[in-house]
Amino acid sequence: MRINPRSILPFLLCFLVSSSLLAQTPSIKKSLPLSEATPQSVGISPERLKKLDAMLEESIKNEELPGLVALIVRNGKIVYHSAKGFADVESGKAMQKDAIFRIASQTKAITSTAVMMLWEEGKFRLDDPISKFIPEFKNPQVLQNFRYGDTSYTTVAANKEITIRHLLTHTSGLGYGMIDGDERMRMIYQKAGIVEAFDTKGMTNEVNIKKLAKLPLHQNPGEKFIYSMSIDVLGYLVEVVSGMPLDRFFKDRIFSPLGMKDTWYYLPENLIPRLVEIHVPHDEKWVKAGPNMGGDPYFPISGSKTHFSGGGGLSSTAMDYAKFLQMYLNGGEYNGVRILSRNTIETMMAYQMVDLDGNEGKYHGLGFAVSSQKSIAKGGMGSVGTFEWGGAFNTQYFADPKENVIGIILKQTLGGNEPTGWKFKQMVYSLIDD
Repeated sequence: MRINPRSILPFLLCFLVSSSLLAQTPSIKKSLPLSEATPQSVGISPERLKKLDAMLEESIKNEELPGLVALIVRNGKIVYHSAKGFADVESGKAMQKDAIFRIASQTKAITSTAVMMLWEEGKFRLDDPISKFIPEFKNPQVLQNFRYGDTSYTTVAANKEITIRHLLTHTSGLGYGMIDGDERMRMIYQKAGIVEAFDTKGMTNEVNIKKLAKLPLHQNPGEKFIYSMSIDVLGYLVEVVSGMPLDRFFKDRIFSPLGMKDTWYYLPENLIPRLVEIHVPHDEKWVKAGPNMGGDPYFPISGSKTHFSGGGGLSSTAMDYAKFLQMYLNGGEYNGVRILSRNTIETMMAYQMVDLDGNEGKYHGLGFAVSSQKSIAKGGMGSVGTFEWGGAFNTQYFADPKENVIGIILKQTLGGNEPTGWKFKQMVYSLIDD
Protein backbone atom coordinates (compact mmCIF):
# COMPACT_ATOMS: atom_id res chain seq x y z
CA MET A 1 0.00 0.00 0.00
CA ARG A 2 1.41 3.34 -1.05
CA ILE A 3 0.72 6.34 1.19
CA ASN A 4 0.27 9.77 -0.34
CA PRO A 5 2.56 12.13 1.61
CA ARG A 6 0.02 14.95 1.17
CA SER A 7 -2.66 12.92 2.93
CA ILE A 8 -0.65 12.60 6.13
CA LEU A 9 0.69 16.18 6.13
CA PRO A 10 -2.21 17.66 8.16
CA PHE A 11 -1.83 14.93 10.79
CA LEU A 12 1.93 15.45 10.93
CA LEU A 13 1.53 19.20 11.38
CA CYS A 14 -1.05 18.64 14.10
CA PHE A 15 1.33 16.27 15.90
CA LEU A 16 4.25 18.70 15.66
CA VAL A 17 2.16 21.62 16.93
CA SER A 18 0.75 19.64 19.85
CA SER A 19 4.22 18.31 20.72
CA SER A 20 5.71 21.80 20.67
CA LEU A 21 2.97 23.05 22.97
CA LEU A 22 3.77 20.31 25.50
CA ALA A 23 7.53 20.70 25.35
CA GLN A 24 9.38 23.22 27.49
CA THR A 25 11.11 26.01 25.62
CA PRO A 26 14.89 26.20 25.32
CA SER A 27 16.41 29.12 27.19
CA ILE A 28 18.77 31.81 25.91
CA LYS A 29 20.49 31.35 29.26
CA LYS A 30 22.07 27.95 29.76
CA SER A 31 23.27 26.89 33.19
CA LEU A 32 25.37 23.80 33.71
CA PRO A 33 23.74 20.74 35.30
CA LEU A 34 24.57 20.09 38.95
CA SER A 35 28.04 18.63 39.43
CA GLU A 36 30.43 18.01 42.29
CA ALA A 37 33.13 20.48 43.30
CA THR A 38 35.43 21.09 46.23
CA PRO A 39 33.81 23.10 49.04
CA GLN A 40 36.48 25.81 48.97
CA SER A 41 35.93 26.42 45.25
CA VAL A 42 32.48 27.86 46.04
CA GLY A 43 33.23 29.54 49.34
CA ILE A 44 32.38 26.68 51.71
CA SER A 45 34.66 25.87 54.64
CA PRO A 46 35.84 22.22 54.49
CA GLU A 47 36.63 22.23 58.22
CA ARG A 48 33.16 23.43 59.17
CA LEU A 49 31.62 20.94 56.75
CA LYS A 50 33.34 18.20 58.77
CA LYS A 51 31.55 19.49 61.88
CA LEU A 52 28.18 19.28 60.13
CA ASP A 53 28.98 15.76 59.00
CA ALA A 54 29.95 14.80 62.55
CA MET A 55 26.62 16.15 63.83
CA LEU A 56 24.72 13.91 61.43
CA GLU A 57 26.91 10.93 62.27
CA GLU A 58 26.22 11.47 65.97
CA SER A 59 22.46 11.59 65.33
CA ILE A 60 22.64 8.10 63.79
CA LYS A 61 25.00 6.78 66.48
CA ASN A 62 22.64 8.00 69.22
CA GLU A 63 19.69 6.41 67.37
CA GLU A 64 17.90 9.73 67.06
CA LEU A 65 17.26 8.58 63.50
CA PRO A 66 17.48 5.27 61.64
CA GLY A 67 18.95 6.87 58.52
CA LEU A 68 19.15 9.96 56.32
CA VAL A 69 20.47 11.48 53.12
CA ALA A 70 21.73 15.07 53.15
CA LEU A 71 22.80 17.24 50.24
CA ILE A 72 24.24 20.77 50.05
CA VAL A 73 24.64 22.78 46.83
CA ARG A 74 26.26 26.19 46.38
CA ASN A 75 26.54 28.11 43.13
CA GLY A 76 25.27 25.05 41.28
CA LYS A 77 27.98 22.80 42.72
CA ILE A 78 27.40 19.84 45.01
CA VAL A 79 29.72 20.23 47.98
CA TYR A 80 28.15 17.61 50.25
CA HIS A 81 26.08 14.52 49.50
CA SER A 82 26.04 11.86 52.17
CA ALA A 83 23.97 8.82 53.18
CA LYS A 84 24.01 7.63 56.78
CA GLY A 85 22.39 4.86 58.77
CA PHE A 86 19.82 2.42 57.49
CA ALA A 87 17.15 2.40 54.81
CA ASP A 88 15.64 -0.59 56.61
CA VAL A 89 16.59 -1.15 60.24
CA GLU A 90 15.02 -4.61 60.36
CA SER A 91 17.09 -6.05 57.52
CA GLY A 92 20.16 -3.89 58.17
CA LYS A 93 20.01 -2.44 54.66
CA ALA A 94 22.39 0.52 54.49
CA MET A 95 21.20 3.91 53.30
CA GLN A 96 22.45 4.95 49.83
CA LYS A 97 22.77 8.43 48.33
CA ASP A 98 20.28 7.55 45.58
CA ALA A 99 17.68 6.25 48.06
CA ILE A 100 14.08 7.14 47.22
CA PHE A 101 11.95 8.85 49.89
CA ARG A 102 8.26 9.63 50.14
CA ILE A 103 8.39 13.42 50.03
CA ALA A 104 4.71 13.99 50.93
CA SER A 105 4.00 17.76 51.06
CA GLN A 106 7.15 18.58 49.11
CA THR A 107 4.82 17.63 46.25
CA LYS A 108 3.08 20.98 46.80
CA ALA A 109 5.92 23.02 45.37
CA ILE A 110 5.84 20.96 42.18
CA THR A 111 2.05 21.34 41.82
CA SER A 112 2.36 25.10 42.42
CA THR A 113 5.02 25.21 39.71
CA ALA A 114 2.67 23.45 37.29
CA VAL A 115 -0.07 25.97 38.09
CA MET A 116 2.23 28.90 37.38
CA MET A 117 3.40 27.31 34.12
CA LEU A 118 -0.21 27.29 32.94
CA TRP A 119 -0.67 30.82 34.27
CA GLU A 120 2.27 31.92 32.12
CA GLU A 121 0.40 30.51 29.12
CA GLY A 122 -2.55 32.81 29.83
CA LYS A 123 -4.91 30.03 30.88
CA PHE A 124 -6.26 31.98 33.88
CA ARG A 125 -5.66 34.87 36.26
CA LEU A 126 -4.58 34.29 39.85
CA ASP A 127 -7.70 36.01 41.14
CA ASP A 128 -10.09 34.01 38.98
CA PRO A 129 -12.60 32.02 41.06
CA ILE A 130 -11.82 28.32 41.04
CA SER A 131 -15.49 27.70 40.22
CA LYS A 132 -14.76 29.03 36.73
CA PHE A 133 -12.89 25.75 36.13
CA ILE A 134 -14.45 23.47 38.77
CA PRO A 135 -18.11 24.58 38.96
CA GLU A 136 -18.77 22.50 42.10
CA PHE A 137 -16.97 25.21 44.11
CA LYS A 138 -19.61 27.80 43.23
CA ASN A 139 -21.34 29.39 46.26
CA PRO A 140 -19.04 28.08 49.03
CA GLN A 141 -20.42 27.63 52.55
CA VAL A 142 -18.76 28.21 55.93
CA LEU A 143 -19.29 25.81 58.84
CA GLN A 144 -21.55 27.33 61.51
CA ASN A 145 -22.94 24.66 63.89
CA PHE A 146 -21.91 21.03 64.33
CA ARG A 147 -23.53 18.07 66.13
CA TYR A 148 -21.03 15.50 67.40
CA GLY A 149 -23.75 12.89 67.86
CA ASP A 150 -24.48 12.45 64.16
CA THR A 151 -21.89 14.77 62.51
CA SER A 152 -24.66 16.89 61.02
CA TYR A 153 -23.94 20.59 60.60
CA THR A 154 -25.30 23.91 59.42
CA THR A 155 -23.55 26.50 57.27
CA VAL A 156 -23.73 30.11 56.21
CA ALA A 157 -22.83 31.45 52.79
CA ALA A 158 -19.21 32.56 52.41
CA ASN A 159 -18.76 36.25 51.63
CA LYS A 160 -16.67 35.58 48.52
CA GLU A 161 -15.61 32.92 46.05
CA ILE A 162 -12.42 30.89 46.46
CA THR A 163 -9.76 32.09 44.01
CA ILE A 164 -6.68 30.41 42.60
CA ARG A 165 -4.57 32.80 44.69
CA HIS A 166 -6.42 31.70 47.84
CA LEU A 167 -5.57 28.10 47.02
CA LEU A 168 -1.88 28.83 46.35
CA THR A 169 -1.59 30.60 49.72
CA HIS A 170 -3.72 28.22 51.86
CA THR A 171 -6.26 30.95 52.55
CA SER A 172 -9.15 29.19 50.78
CA GLY A 173 -10.83 28.17 54.04
CA LEU A 174 -10.60 24.47 53.16
CA GLY A 175 -9.54 21.91 55.77
CA TYR A 176 -7.14 18.98 55.81
CA GLY A 177 -9.01 15.89 56.93
CA MET A 178 -7.03 13.65 59.27
CA ILE A 179 -4.39 16.27 60.15
CA ASP A 180 -6.81 19.18 60.51
CA GLY A 181 -6.60 21.10 63.77
CA ASP A 182 -10.39 21.16 64.07
CA GLU A 183 -11.90 17.83 65.11
CA ARG A 184 -15.20 18.74 63.47
CA MET A 185 -13.54 19.14 60.11
CA ARG A 186 -11.72 15.84 60.51
CA MET A 187 -15.04 14.09 61.14
CA ILE A 188 -16.75 15.77 58.18
CA TYR A 189 -13.93 14.87 55.78
CA GLN A 190 -13.77 11.29 57.01
CA LYS A 191 -17.50 10.78 56.64
CA ALA A 192 -17.36 12.18 53.09
CA GLY A 193 -14.56 9.74 52.18
CA ILE A 194 -12.02 12.40 51.22
CA VAL A 195 -8.63 10.96 50.20
CA GLU A 196 -5.59 13.04 51.16
CA ALA A 197 -2.74 11.25 49.38
CA PHE A 198 -2.53 7.48 48.98
CA ASP A 199 -5.49 5.46 47.74
CA THR A 200 -6.22 1.77 47.17
CA LYS A 201 -9.87 1.98 46.01
CA GLY A 202 -9.69 3.64 42.60
CA MET A 203 -10.12 7.27 43.63
CA THR A 204 -9.42 9.99 41.05
CA ASN A 205 -8.71 13.69 41.45
CA GLU A 206 -11.99 14.51 39.73
CA VAL A 207 -14.14 12.47 42.13
CA ASN A 208 -12.16 13.46 45.22
CA ILE A 209 -12.08 17.21 44.57
CA LYS A 210 -15.72 17.41 43.50
CA LYS A 211 -16.68 15.74 46.80
CA LEU A 212 -14.43 18.16 48.67
CA ALA A 213 -16.11 21.12 46.96
CA LYS A 214 -19.44 20.23 48.63
CA LEU A 215 -18.01 20.38 52.16
CA PRO A 216 -18.04 23.44 54.44
CA LEU A 217 -15.10 25.82 54.88
CA HIS A 218 -13.35 26.77 58.12
CA GLN A 219 -13.73 30.46 57.33
CA ASN A 220 -14.41 32.96 54.60
CA PRO A 221 -11.82 32.73 51.81
CA GLY A 222 -8.88 35.09 52.16
CA GLU A 223 -9.14 35.63 55.91
CA LYS A 224 -6.00 33.84 57.11
CA PHE A 225 -3.58 30.97 56.50
CA ILE A 226 -4.95 27.50 57.30
CA TYR A 227 -2.91 24.55 56.05
CA SER A 228 -5.27 22.58 53.86
CA MET A 229 -6.04 20.51 50.78
CA SER A 230 -5.88 23.68 48.69
CA ILE A 231 -2.98 22.37 46.61
CA ASP A 232 -4.89 19.12 45.98
CA VAL A 233 -7.58 21.27 44.37
CA LEU A 234 -4.90 22.92 42.23
CA GLY A 235 -3.68 19.50 41.14
CA TYR A 236 -7.11 18.87 39.67
CA LEU A 237 -7.09 22.38 38.16
CA VAL A 238 -3.91 21.41 36.29
CA GLU A 239 -5.70 18.36 34.92
CA VAL A 240 -8.77 20.37 33.86
CA VAL A 241 -6.81 23.16 32.16
CA SER A 242 -4.11 21.01 30.53
CA GLY A 243 -6.30 18.04 29.64
CA MET A 244 -3.64 15.71 31.07
CA PRO A 245 -3.52 13.53 34.21
CA LEU A 246 -1.36 15.22 36.83
CA ASP A 247 1.33 12.54 36.80
CA ARG A 248 1.66 12.88 33.02
CA PHE A 249 1.88 16.69 33.20
CA PHE A 250 4.61 16.44 35.82
CA LYS A 251 6.58 13.89 33.80
CA ASP A 252 6.29 15.64 30.43
CA ARG A 253 6.55 19.25 31.53
CA ILE A 254 8.78 19.18 34.64
CA PHE A 255 10.51 15.88 35.46
CA SER A 256 11.79 14.89 32.02
CA PRO A 257 13.01 18.40 31.10
CA LEU A 258 14.87 18.67 34.43
CA GLY A 259 16.25 15.13 34.30
CA MET A 260 14.31 14.05 37.41
CA LYS A 261 14.26 10.35 36.53
CA ASP A 262 13.59 9.09 40.06
CA THR A 263 10.50 11.15 40.92
CA TRP A 264 7.17 9.32 40.66
CA TYR A 265 3.76 8.88 42.24
CA TYR A 266 3.94 5.10 41.89
CA LEU A 267 7.38 3.61 41.47
CA PRO A 268 8.25 1.46 38.46
CA GLU A 269 9.42 -2.00 39.45
CA ASN A 270 13.11 -1.33 38.88
CA LEU A 271 13.11 1.53 41.43
CA ILE A 272 11.27 -0.27 44.24
CA PRO A 273 14.45 -1.70 45.84
CA ARG A 274 15.68 1.86 46.45
CA LEU A 275 12.61 2.93 48.45
CA VAL A 276 13.35 3.68 52.11
CA GLU A 277 11.12 2.06 54.74
CA ILE A 278 8.98 4.27 56.97
CA HIS A 279 10.14 3.93 60.58
CA VAL A 280 8.37 4.80 63.84
CA PRO A 281 9.66 4.88 67.44
CA HIS A 282 8.56 1.85 69.48
CA ASP A 283 9.94 0.78 72.87
CA GLU A 284 12.85 3.22 72.43
CA LYS A 285 13.79 1.66 69.09
CA TRP A 286 13.04 2.39 65.44
CA VAL A 287 10.79 -0.19 63.77
CA LYS A 288 9.15 -0.41 60.35
CA ALA A 289 5.76 1.27 60.27
CA GLY A 290 2.63 -0.74 59.59
CA PRO A 291 -0.88 0.37 58.59
CA ASN A 292 -1.85 0.69 62.26
CA MET A 293 1.13 2.95 62.95
CA GLY A 294 0.23 5.75 60.54
CA GLY A 295 2.21 4.59 57.54
CA ASP A 296 1.24 2.22 54.76
CA PRO A 297 4.34 0.16 53.84
CA TYR A 298 2.92 -0.49 50.35
CA PHE A 299 2.79 3.21 49.44
CA PRO A 300 3.96 4.08 46.76
CA ILE A 301 4.56 0.57 45.45
CA SER A 302 0.95 -0.50 45.08
CA GLY A 303 -2.43 1.18 45.32
CA SER A 304 -5.09 2.18 42.86
CA LYS A 305 -2.58 4.10 40.71
CA THR A 306 -5.43 6.37 39.62
CA HIS A 307 -5.13 9.11 42.25
CA PHE A 308 -2.39 11.72 41.93
CA SER A 309 -2.59 14.12 44.86
CA GLY A 310 -1.42 17.66 44.21
CA GLY A 311 -0.74 18.09 47.91
CA GLY A 312 1.28 14.93 48.56
CA GLY A 313 2.14 11.53 47.20
CA LEU A 314 5.35 11.91 45.21
CA SER A 315 8.54 10.02 45.99
CA SER A 316 11.96 11.32 45.00
CA THR A 317 15.68 11.51 45.73
CA ALA A 318 17.79 14.30 47.18
CA MET A 319 19.49 14.75 43.80
CA ASP A 320 16.25 15.00 41.84
CA TYR A 321 14.78 17.57 44.22
CA ALA A 322 18.01 19.57 44.12
CA LYS A 323 17.61 19.92 40.34
CA PHE A 324 14.10 21.27 40.88
CA LEU A 325 15.30 23.80 43.46
CA GLN A 326 18.31 24.82 41.38
CA MET A 327 15.91 25.66 38.56
CA TYR A 328 14.32 28.20 40.91
CA LEU A 329 17.68 29.64 41.99
CA ASN A 330 18.58 29.96 38.29
CA GLY A 331 15.52 32.13 37.73
CA GLY A 332 13.40 29.36 36.19
CA GLU A 333 16.00 27.70 33.94
CA TYR A 334 18.07 24.53 34.33
CA ASN A 335 20.57 23.07 31.87
CA GLY A 336 19.23 25.19 29.02
CA VAL A 337 15.54 24.40 29.58
CA ARG A 338 13.19 27.10 30.81
CA ILE A 339 10.42 25.97 33.14
CA LEU A 340 9.33 29.40 34.45
CA SER A 341 10.13 33.02 33.76
CA ARG A 342 12.33 34.89 36.23
CA ASN A 343 9.49 37.40 36.60
CA THR A 344 7.04 34.63 37.49
CA ILE A 345 9.35 33.42 40.24
CA GLU A 346 9.59 36.95 41.63
CA THR A 347 5.79 36.99 41.87
CA MET A 348 5.75 33.57 43.54
CA MET A 349 8.25 34.63 46.21
CA ALA A 350 6.63 38.02 46.87
CA TYR A 351 4.66 38.67 50.05
CA GLN A 352 1.06 37.62 49.46
CA MET A 353 -0.35 39.27 52.60
CA VAL A 354 -0.24 35.92 54.38
CA ASP A 355 1.74 35.38 57.58
CA LEU A 356 2.35 31.78 58.59
CA ASP A 357 0.75 30.93 61.94
CA GLY A 358 3.37 30.25 64.61
CA ASN A 359 6.29 31.03 62.26
CA GLU A 360 7.55 34.50 63.04
CA GLY A 361 9.74 35.76 60.27
CA LYS A 362 8.06 33.79 57.49
CA TYR A 363 5.23 34.49 55.08
CA HIS A 364 3.59 32.42 52.39
CA GLY A 365 4.26 33.24 48.78
CA LEU A 366 2.67 31.27 45.95
CA GLY A 367 3.58 27.71 46.86
CA PHE A 368 6.38 28.28 49.39
CA ALA A 369 7.11 29.59 52.87
CA VAL A 370 9.49 32.53 52.44
CA SER A 371 11.78 34.20 55.00
CA SER A 372 11.26 37.92 55.63
CA GLN A 373 13.52 40.54 57.21
CA LYS A 374 12.37 39.33 60.63
CA SER A 375 14.06 35.99 59.98
CA ILE A 376 17.50 37.62 60.11
CA ALA A 377 16.94 38.76 63.69
CA LYS A 378 15.48 35.40 64.70
CA GLY A 379 18.47 33.50 63.28
CA GLY A 380 18.85 30.12 61.66
CA MET A 381 16.24 30.80 58.97
CA GLY A 382 18.41 31.96 56.11
CA SER A 383 18.58 35.18 54.14
CA VAL A 384 15.59 37.26 53.15
CA GLY A 385 13.87 35.40 50.31
CA THR A 386 14.90 31.90 51.40
CA PHE A 387 12.08 29.54 50.47
CA GLU A 388 11.30 26.18 52.02
CA TRP A 389 8.85 23.45 52.98
CA GLY A 390 8.86 19.89 54.27
CA GLY A 391 6.97 16.63 54.26
CA ALA A 392 5.09 14.50 56.78
CA PHE A 393 7.72 11.74 56.72
CA ASN A 394 10.41 14.12 58.00
CA THR A 395 11.84 15.50 54.77
CA GLN A 396 12.99 19.11 54.47
CA TYR A 397 14.47 21.51 51.96
CA PHE A 398 15.44 25.16 51.74
CA ALA A 399 16.91 27.30 48.97
CA ASP A 400 18.53 30.71 49.47
CA PRO A 401 18.67 32.96 46.38
CA LYS A 402 21.03 35.46 48.04
CA GLU A 403 23.67 32.92 49.06
CA ASN A 404 22.80 30.59 46.15
CA VAL A 405 22.61 27.69 48.60
CA ILE A 406 20.38 24.60 48.65
CA GLY A 407 20.02 22.35 51.67
CA ILE A 408 18.10 19.07 51.56
CA ILE A 409 17.83 16.53 54.36
CA LEU A 410 15.63 13.49 53.80
CA LYS A 411 14.50 11.06 56.48
CA GLN A 412 11.62 8.61 56.56
CA THR A 413 10.12 8.66 60.03
CA LEU A 414 6.82 9.32 61.76
CA GLY A 415 6.85 10.49 65.36
CA GLY A 416 9.88 11.17 67.50
CA ASN A 417 11.39 14.56 68.24
CA GLU A 418 14.91 14.71 66.86
CA PRO A 419 16.87 17.93 66.22
CA THR A 420 18.73 17.26 62.96
CA GLY A 421 16.36 19.44 60.91
CA TRP A 422 17.07 22.73 62.64
CA LYS A 423 20.69 21.82 63.32
CA PHE A 424 21.32 21.03 59.65
CA LYS A 425 19.94 24.32 58.40
CA GLN A 426 21.64 26.38 61.09
CA MET A 427 24.99 24.73 60.42
CA VAL A 428 24.74 25.03 56.63
CA TYR A 429 24.85 28.80 57.03
CA SER A 430 27.91 28.53 59.26
CA LEU A 431 29.76 26.89 56.34
CA ILE A 432 29.84 30.01 54.16
CA ASP A 433 33.38 31.38 54.12
CA ASP A 434 33.76 33.98 51.37
